[in-house]
Amino acid sequence: MTEIPQRRVARTAKLASLPLGVAGRATVGLGKRMTGKPAEEVAADLQARTAQQLFTVLGELKGGAMKLGQALSVFEAALPDESAAPYREALTKLQEAAPPMPIATVHKVLDEQFGRSWRERFIDFDDTPAAAASIGQVHRATWADGRDVAVKLQYPGAGAALINDFTQLSRMARLFSRLSPGLEVKPLLAELRERVLEELDYTLEANSQRAFAAAYADDPDIAVPRVVASAPKAVVTEWMAGTPLSRVIASGTKAERDAAGWRLALLHYSAPSRAGMLHADPHPGNFRMLADGRLGVFDFGAVARLPDGYPEPLGRLTRAAVDGDGDLALTIMREQGFILSGVDIDARQVMDYLGPTADPLREETFTFSRKWLQRQAARLSDPRREEARIGRMFNLPPHYLLIHRVTLGSTAILCQLEATAPYRSLAEKWSPGFAS
Repeated sequence: MTEIPQRRVARTAKLASLPLGVAGRATVGLGKRMTGKPAEEVAADLQARTAQQLFTVLGELKGGAMKLGQALSVFEAALPDESAAPYREALTKLQEAAPPMPIATVHKVLDEQFGRSWRERFIDFDDTPAAAASIGQVHRATWADGRDVAVKLQYPGAGAALINDFTQLSRMARLFSRLSPGLEVKPLLAELRERVLEELDYTLEANSQRAFAAAYADDPDIAVPRVVASAPKAVVTEWMAGTPLSRVIASGTKAERDAAGWRLALLHYSAPSRAGMLHADPHPGNFRMLADGRLGVFDFGAVARLPDGYPEPLGRLTRAAVDGDGDLALTIMREQGFILSGVDIDARQVMDYLGPTADPLREETFTFSRKWLQRQAARLSDPRREEARIGRMFNLPPHYLLIHRVTLGSTAILCQLEATAPYRSLAEKWSPGFAS
């Protein structure tokens, strides 16, 4: 079932309203300044209204629009504190919230995926969704054997809507760049489009989740719900209750935030070796802290497939940056295609760029923070600084793009958590090439 043309036109109109809305509010702001309202108050009001419109439009549209919002919500930690506040609450809502499908549509999807006798598979099924996300929503139910389960159903017409969304959003990259200065939104959109189109296949997602569940079965720190049943546009997994990571970020104690951060980093470092994949959708809505202290991990639609584990050259490059060995770092970067032939750059310039990003692995423990991430973002994106000029000389090989994005996303969440933990020990154990 595809989205009807009229609805698709409405989606396009809503997306088009974003830059028009920003321009309109800027005009109103100018008027308020001319009538004597303080500039600071006008700017704060403009940011708050922009954030609200972004949430309203991206949240209502789901699909690619909401997926972009979720990705941007992770990077709010890189924004200066004085400008982040109006966006933080609105974008964080996108991590878990979206208007639900009508009940009749929910039942129709279940009919199509599990047959008209689908009710016989369940003791009960809650028609009210427990969670809603970019391309699907989750319902709580009881499986025929008595297990509490989560039933994830894909929105009808999600595929057509996604393609249209990303086409429209790519034309608005400059607007969304305002949320995170220095973030290249067009490449992010292109990479998100590829990943989200994979997510449309829930059978593929179920297989990835089965592999993760097997890799972390009985693990004391990481919990992955087991898959109970799956179909192309529906997947049933064991229900896993817990505290949303967004709540831990907002109001958790220091000990709770430290514990969450260490387990999130453990997942990031260990998954390629243990599961042959990297969880590639790192935003707080996909994680819960369970009552027993484990990190619950959800949504395996987007994964980086690494059958040989984490790339060994990246481990060696990271170690060279930690040790301040610019000559070795430069050699590895040329070998791996991060620096193209003919580009004139020396070891000192490489270390000036990479050095501070290796801070978390230089000491036994490290405290991530928004301030640290803001310094890195400013250092690497300010066109007046040499680091920004050097960064434009680098190349990101396509096979490293997803790993790079996931690493940035995971780091941003650690900074939102303001987490302290022995991260170097994780690199030494799980990152090939780092300890040697």
